[in-house]
Amino acid sequence: MTATRTFSASHHVVAILAMAAVVVASNFLVQFPVKHFIGGINLADTLTWGAFTYPVAFLVTDLTNRRFGPAAARRVVMSGFLIAVVVSVWLATPRIAIASGTAFLVAQLLDVTIFDRMRKLAWWKAPVTSSFIGSVIDTLLFFGIAFSASFAFIDGLFGMEDSSLAFPVPFLGISDDTQTLLWVSLAIGDFLVKVLVAVVLLAPYRIVLGLFRAVPDERAA
Repeated sequence: MTATRTFSASHHVVAILAMAAVVVASNFLVQFPVKHFIGGINLADTLTWGAFTYPVAFLVTDLTNRRFGPAAARRVVMSGFLIAVVVSVWLATPRIAIASGTAFLVAQLLDVTIFDRMRKLAWWKAPVTSSFIGSVIDTLLFFGIAFSASFAFIDGLFGMEDSSLAFPVPFLGISDDTQTLLWVSLAIGDFLVKVLVAVVLLAPYRIVLGLFRAVPDERAA
């Protein structure tokens, strides 16, 4: 029996709803900077709340990939993407929805491919590597489209004010002597947190992995 056949409707629903919930929550939370100080570091120039939730999307993709194979994981990515974008247009702005959809599809599908090629290695190597590379791509695409001045025309297409965050702030909120554009500082800060959260999520990944038997070879292309 192939991985496609073993991926039942109930598994589809759970995985897809989990994926959609993570992306919708992240699209909403990315609009809110973390307004706290740690020492002399202003986290509002460095971090958004979305950085803490988005890495869970890679957890959902990787667990689906490990158990049911890459074809099932791609179906979850595509289905979750469609639901999330529709809902995100309502919860967030069209520009953020477009940025999120683009970044999500590219990063998650890349994650599926990398994970599948590394599935026979030690249990932690595939999720760590695929999530790290996926997070790099996702961060570059999302923050570039959502907040850089180069994509301000998207706001104009929808009759909205320019929402670009293209003004200088202290780099990572540390010092006025070293400044960068706010969206660049936020992107770097979010990426660092995504990597940290992805490492923390190895624990629940390993626990859930122990609850089912993976399908390393018998999978749909």
